[in-house]
Amino acid sequence: MQPVALDATYSIGEVLSGVGLYSREILFGLARAHPEVRFDFWYRSHRYLRSRGEGLPPNARRRLLAGPFGPRRARLFHGLNQRLPGVLPARSVATFHDLFVLTCEYSTADFRERFAAQARDAARRADAVIAVSAFTRDQVVDLLGVERAKVAVVHHGVRRLPLPPLPRENVILNVGAIQRRKNIARLVEAFETLPSGWRLVLAGSDGYGAAEIHARIAASPARERIVVPGYVSPADLAAWYARARIFAFPSLDEGFGMPVLEAMAAGVPVVTSDRSALPEVAGDAALLVDPVNAGALAAALQRLAGDETLRADLSGRGTARAALFTWEKAVKETWRVYESIW
Repeated sequence: MQPVALDATYSIGEVLSGVGLYSREILFGLARAHPEVRFDFWYRSHRYLRSRGEGLPPNARRRLLAGPFGPRRARLFHGLNQRLPGVLPARSVATFHDLFVLTCEYSTADFRERFAAQARDAARRADAVIAVSAFTRDQVVDLLGVERAKVAVVHHGVRRLPLPPLPRENVILNVGAIQRRKNIARLVEAFETLPSGWRLVLAGSDGYGAAEIHARIAASPARERIVVPGYVSPADLAAWYARARIFAFPSLDEGFGMPVLEAMAAGVPVVTSDRSALPEVAGDAALLVDPVNAGALAAALQRLAGDETLRADLSGRGTARAALFTWEKAVKETWRVYESIW
């Protein structure tokens, strides 16, 4: 049987983005689920040498994805980050995570131009498209002109971090890049209305628009109660999930929203946005607010901070909600997409 080929470029390293975590779970999950199949993990040139230090499943081999080198003889190629190489076999799949770059100014002009070209090319040439949410599916259909029947929704699974036995504290936690799209400035404004016994922790690396957000934090009257640790390791992140009493994720645009499920799996009650893919992911297990209304966000935080019964209810609902999203399910549904075009 010809190998199944996948773009493994973003699966490398200990500091994985959402796309990196997705890539690693799908790559290794497929290899475990189908030991009878040979998989080719293709790495673009800027990551290929680094990939040589990474262990691979016994039924997988490493390949270089550059220039004339490509998966010509594979049974199928799966682009895991909404792009496809120039050289393709007879069948191909592309996963789309989000299209916010096409709709709002949440990135540089150069990045938007490059991203748009890659996304349109992948949408045009793929035999099947995987969208990580129904929201993203609708964007792929509406913005890129892909036939709806060609797009399958395959939700992410949830990463379950081992939680240390720490007591809950009056901490409001946000996880994600410090960037404009994540709506951090409004979260800071809403946090300022809470009693002085509460802290806000913003865990994530700097992204687009970070300078203006840091300036807003520096000017906050609650500055001494705002913690900005930057990127945190999985172990440190697990400790924050264990300590937090509230998880706030008022993002303006998400193709999925992995941190919401991570917080739910950790038993932290969630406040999140009522737009993009976040209501789809959160279901009835979170407080949903208009993310551009700082007053509504502040009211939701105040309500949760002062109502232990509500926090307990949302914690239980969130734990049950997170259990519905598994990587094993995502792997099975991804394989079904492959089977649909063979």
